[in-house]
Amino acid sequence: MSSTQMSREEATKTQTAATVDLKLEVVILPVSDVDRAKRFYEGLGWRLDGDFADGKGWRVVQMTPPGSPCSILFGKGLTAAAPGSVQGTFLIVDDVEAARANLIGRGADVSEVFHFGGVLHVDGTAGRVPGPDPQGRSYFSWASFNDPDGNSWMIQEIKTRLPGRGESNFDVPTLTALLRETEAHHGPYEATAPKHHWSDWYAAYIVARAQGKTADEAAKDGALHMERLRH
Repeated sequence: MSSTQMSREEATKTQTAATVDLKLEVVILPVSDVDRAKRFYEGLGWRLDGDFADGKGWRVVQMTPPGSPCSILFGKGLTAAAPGSVQGTFLIVDDVEAARANLIGRGADVSEVFHFGGVLHVDGTAGRVPGPDPQGRSYFSWASFNDPDGNSWMIQEIKTRLPGRGESNFDVPTLTALLRETEAHHGPYEATAPKHHWSDWYAAYIVARAQGKTADEAAKDGALHMERLRH
């Protein structure tokens, strides 16, 4: 088999694998004191999903930040990583100042809001410039805090997501905007398409957008879905 054939086969395998949903649901945090970590994150308002132990020294606690589809795990016998070694895990908010005030009110020692003068750094304070992004752009204003072991969190303000960026945890304003976008793209299709249930087209469009496809790609998915239904 030639190297070209092998490369093509590998590329095909990669493309096939990329179509399988791989949902990040858990981040492991190494901590030195399980009860202290549990109190800290409970104080922030994070939901306690479970506290599991085997009675022989092993213990795992699962907690979830408000509004997050991803949880954290920490405990004893869970990981050999050094306590505090997980740096720069992102927490996404739509108002960094409001999030900062809320976390401070709950006992977290949160940095002042900052932006980066150069490239992104998630450990230490290199490149940080005081104040929010001067242009008010999404993705560019930050704050940060640590848990008691030194695991660090980066609070990133995202008011408007980049085109095609998937969104799987809708809030009301986000879903409202997406439905209006869907309606706008359905209009040209509806004008020339056979009679159909608009909900079928909407569902295919919204799922495509949630998977990270562009609006044009989602509209094509909607049309293809309707064609399959007709056959």
